[in-house]
Amino acid sequence: MIDLLNKKENHICVVGLGYVGLPVALEFARKFKVVGFDINQKRVEMMQQGIDPSNELDASEFEGCDIKFTSNSTDIKDCSFYIVAVPTPINEHKYPDLKPLIGACKIVGSVLKKGDIVVFESTVYPGCTEEDCVPILEKESGLKFGAGFTVGYSPERINPGDKVHTLTSITKVVSGSDETTLKIVSEVYNSIIKAGVHEASSIKVAEASKIIENTQRDLNIALMNELSIIFKKMNINTFEVLEAAGTKWNFLKFFPGLVGGHCIGVDPYYLTHKAMELGYFSKVITAGRNINDDVHSQIGKEIVKYLIDQDKSLKRMKVLVMGVTFKENVSDIRNSKVSEWIKGLMGFSINIDVVDPFADPKEFYKEYGISIVNGPSEIYDAVVMAVNHIQYQQLDEDYFKDLMGGNGLLYDVKGIYRGKIKDLNYLSL
Repeated sequence: MIDLLNKKENHICVVGLGYVGLPVALEFARKFKVVGFDINQKRVEMMQQGIDPSNELDASEFEGCDIKFTSNSTDIKDCSFYIVAVPTPINEHKYPDLKPLIGACKIVGSVLKKGDIVVFESTVYPGCTEEDCVPILEKESGLKFGAGFTVGYSPERINPGDKVHTLTSITKVVSGSDETTLKIVSEVYNSIIKAGVHEASSIKVAEASKIIENTQRDLNIALMNELSIIFKKMNINTFEVLEAAGTKWNFLKFFPGLVGGHCIGVDPYYLTHKAMELGYFSKVITAGRNINDDVHSQIGKEIVKYLIDQDKSLKRMKVLVMGVTFKENVSDIRNSKVSEWIKGLMGFSINIDVVDPFADPKEFYKEYGISIVNGPSEIYDAVVMAVNHIQYQQLDEDYFKDLMGGNGLLYDVKGIYRGKIKDLNYLSL
């Protein structure tokens, strides 16, 4: 297959052109002929004009790429190597929501031909590819798995906003349903990944490797968040403690904070769900998730307590929130934990202004029902530095004093102004 791909007689199709799929599609399109498929026609039209709807890639990244963007499934029927990179979120009950993945399998299955390979990059629990996806592909295609088509799994490792650890510079884990498929999948990815590939012994091993990457980070952050709670009771600054501990060579440098986004705050639920199916209730992973999911509540309580202590009606209080995306310097608002404690403050009838240089106001309002304003407009009783975007990192105390009429609370979630605030009331995690 690799020879036919090199000759552009066979084509690659990438299904799902978000933060993961679009970079993958463009990178392959610099070497092979690629069809990029997404069900969102508006996003497709933007990409046809060289615009990344996720605001991660510059227009120059589209140059020199042999790619066709489409939302029409008939345009992908001539492809032979399919890569599925759709979101795998959780539902309101924190159970895996496989609807996007199932939908993608139905689309790919409807055009699948004998000898085709389907590779999944979406984060899933171990066993999902073979137990949930393969039966759909069989049903839709009428082909028998193994004899008619094969599958692989190569977990995505895209880090939004990171310009150093990019797609081609990170080792790619690959796997296949048989040795021949593994060899082909390995060769295809190895042709674009400068850091090389790691061949997992099975699809389940590859799936598990991805799910524990983010579970490990989630647990480490949960420890930091719990330490923050303990140290506050001791009147100790958590960031100062971590700075001191970090002088030892083998101390892992994690920090307390809000855990949102589409990976770290979501993936552990896929693993605990599968564990429960197998009759095991995860204790450590679940405890970490509970701690991280409650951080927004902790922040909200501290802000409300400060405002109540000012001996004024909460209805007359005004708070400015700076930053609402799930992490700094990205436009991604998925699973934004900032929105949760904003709604909590609104529940006390506190007036909230929200600003963010990266988030799309229309998308944020549609997702959370919270408006983003163009900029600060009044004197505030408190300012919350929720996401340390690059535009905020060089601000000084005088800036915040002006926002608060010389007095008020600066709640610095990530502690980036620690040691720089002398006159204002100051809190951090």
